[in-house]
Amino acid sequence: MQNTKLSLKQRILVGGTLFGMFFGAGNLIFPVHLGQMAGRNVLPAMIGFIITAVGIPILGVAAIGNTHSDGLQALADKVGKKYSYFFTCLLYLTIGPFFAIPRCATTSFTTGIAPITAGKVSETLALFIFSLIFFALVLLFSLRPGNITLWIGKIINPIFLIFLAILVISALVHPGAAVSLVEPDSSYQSGALFSAMVEGYGTMDAIAGLAFGIIVIDVIRQMGVKKDTDIAKEVIHSGLLTGLLMALIYVLTILMGTQSRGLFEISENGGIALAQISGHYLGSAGSMILAVTITFACLKTSIGLVTSCSEAFVRMFPNRLSYRTWAVIFTVFSFCVSNIGLSSIITYSIPVLMLIYPPAISLIILALCGKLFDHDRKIYICVTAFTWIAAIFDFIKTLPENIRAALYLDQAVVIARKILPFFDLNLGWLIPALIGLVIGIILRSAKKMKQA
Repeated sequence: MQNTKLSLKQRILVGGTLFGMFFGAGNLIFPVHLGQMAGRNVLPAMIGFIITAVGIPILGVAAIGNTHSDGLQALADKVGKKYSYFFTCLLYLTIGPFFAIPRCATTSFTTGIAPITAGKVSETLALFIFSLIFFALVLLFSLRPGNITLWIGKIINPIFLIFLAILVISALVHPGAAVSLVEPDSSYQSGALFSAMVEGYGTMDAIAGLAFGIIVIDVIRQMGVKKDTDIAKEVIHSGLLTGLLMALIYVLTILMGTQSRGLFEISENGGIALAQISGHYLGSAGSMILAVTITFACLKTSIGLVTSCSEAFVRMFPNRLSYRTWAVIFTVFSFCVSNIGLSSIITYSIPVLMLIYPPAISLIILALCGKLFDHDRKIYICVTAFTWIAAIFDFIKTLPENIRAALYLDQAVVIARKILPFFDLNLGWLIPALIGLVIGIILRSAKKMKQA
């Protein structure tokens, strides 16, 4: 039987699926750290963060549903076949072994283990041993997928959210400082909204939504909704429920981070901030419980990411490497990356995300508006090409200063600042994308005139 819409219960079920897909390590460490940096400019910072960490991910899933694509590769194929392989590989590697999977291990370590082992054993050695055990378990369950991820998802995540709620309520009821008295970090003195948008990139949810959106689409289709437009509407409806919950968690954790400035200085990363705040309000026992639940939640996420990435690469490159081989490669690589530490992972991930997000956002917008131009490939190609050119400058701008100087790229940033409007607001790709759109429309119109 074909339905045109889901019941409220079904929408809540889909919303739960979306929430489980999006909520991971980055959804905690980035808002807490953002709150510490934003200070009294926390309101515009909240808005910017929610735009990129909630709005764009939901639209990304809707884009796949709207185009009836069977995954990211099919969506990116609207630009070109070779591009679809390149972009799909890049996104899966980013949300997989390059950054997201290693970050799960280092977040667990920074939040739970580091405070306990501080001063007793070398942090490098402690991280090595912890990550070795962590990824041994990840590989074990990835090679033998069973009920473990389902069990953790149903038991650990609710426990984690309960303890997070206790922590947030304790912090908000007994604030370390009034928000109005907290001095913003230099990067948030002005333009807090746009600075926070970059922090939202750090959650990686928009590219995760593109990569895993087909899972949600399949759930909706199995419930009887078949028409593309109806599916897209249902994704939006269910996504609103997810988005409201995510936004609520973000608002509260950002406030918690801001108010913690009366107790602590701005931390090096959100994992440290979360450990400090939980230690202050919950004591050692509460911090230990929070650390254990975060570790298991991150373990579940890592198993899911290794499994998804391995399956994606088997589909893209059939008759090459087996699922088991891909799983071993991704797990071992993630283990190696995790040992550079959480702060380093975040530092090196930001330039890559600044490179990937603009073409990802433009692809989402084109997919959602594609019926207006019949999903013409020329428009996809022109918009994507111009967006990538501008995104390269964003990538260069956010490289660590020592790397940028060593590669003599400082002048490129100076040039980009002169020729790209909104470059300092991290929106330097916007005008080039619009130029690409205009050129694409002109080429499409010219082709139509020739055929007439």
